[in-house]
Amino acid sequence: MAATLSLEQARRIALAAQGLDKGRPSGPVTSRTVGRTFARLQLVQIDSVNVVSRSHYLPFFSRLGNYDRNILKRMSSTHPRRMMEYWAHEASYIRPEHFHDLLQWQKRKWVGASAMDPELRESVAGKILDVLARGRAMTAAELTVEIGHVEDRRDENWGWNWNAVKRVLEHLFEAGIISAASRTEQFERRYALTPRVLPGRLDPAGHPRDRAESMHRLIDAAAQAHGIGTVRCFADYFRVPVKPAAAAVDHLVAIGRLEPVSVAGWDRLVFRHADARMPRRAVGRALLSPFDSLVFERRRLEELFGFHYRIEIYTPEHRRRFGYYVLPFLLGEAIVARVDLKADRAAGKLLVRSAYGEPGAPPRTAVELAAELELMADWLGLGDVVVSPVGDLAGDLAAAVGAGGSAIRSEGTPASWPVSLP
Repeated sequence: MAATLSLEQARRIALAAQGLDKGRPSGPVTSRTVGRTFARLQLVQIDSVNVVSRSHYLPFFSRLGNYDRNILKRMSSTHPRRMMEYWAHEASYIRPEHFHDLLQWQKRKWVGASAMDPELRESVAGKILDVLARGRAMTAAELTVEIGHVEDRRDENWGWNWNAVKRVLEHLFEAGIISAASRTEQFERRYALTPRVLPGRLDPAGHPRDRAESMHRLIDAAAQAHGIGTVRCFADYFRVPVKPAAAAVDHLVAIGRLEPVSVAGWDRLVFRHADARMPRRAVGRALLSPFDSLVFERRRLEELFGFHYRIEIYTPEHRRRFGYYVLPFLLGEAIVARVDLKADRAAGKLLVRSAYGEPGAPPRTAVELAAELELMADWLGLGDVVVSPVGDLAGDLAAAVGAGGSAIRSEGTPASWPVSLP
């Protein structure tokens, strides 16, 4: 018979798998520490939104606290790479060992190259590959100039108004022929031939990977990252098709990598990974990015934590309920609040534009959140945290940040209160 777990036990398994069950490291965060965290997560989602920080930096802050973001740049742009870009949950940094497995299953073709005139597409691709074979990694803009491509730009939204060079580059990127060697300060990809990005780490020619085995590895990795979940949870992690993911789950159950379990309150088949830990309690504290892997699968999030969440970036302002860039706040074993944050870099301020508590949030929520905001401001190099009077938690948070006599103050508080980080 399948083991029966309480919802609290399932929650602790999930938090432990994601590295969110413990306090942060007490000493300096090293490259090895960041690498271990990435190996646990398997991937981090990339997004161009930079309201607080680039989205791929935030999951490491959530788990490690103040760390040097240059570590991630080195991991993704210097040899031997410990992370690389490819399509996974969305555009993501992935572990290089998953690259060939994902090549078997990631078929997006939304970038518009398939709709181009085949002769033009092949001509542009040939020129791009010839330039990249001869020289350094280049951005789409640099390659456009280098190959002498000129075209009339259109005003329609199709393909984000990418020119033919950019569309072909993304087509070649999806096919695994080229990869991102690094990113510019403006977050543009620098493209290079994949053998140059992963020298000596590509599959031997003529030995393509078995698709079913690739799916087994991806689902095993997703289940490790989740600790516990359903077939849909595991499939969603790398965004692979559900039907072959279900077959992979059956295989992993048969070989003992997954165990069917029953979780109180869940009406679906649930599986626990063989390597999953179940701590006696979870004591972590973290502000979670809207793109954090703990919140990827919204139904799972609500079933585990009773927390309904949606990203409202793409919601018209007058229809937003909580704000533009809202981060859930995890305290121990519960998500107890959410805050709409913005880094005002010019003014040196971390702006809390709204703060809302969850039903049943403990009395210490505001104090703990204030401390977390102070830590984030320090990591971002911001000298002030300003709390706007929006949301049912804003008043208590304003009082907590002022009474703490620390790094932060609330909007409209007396001028005698401390306003700067030490």
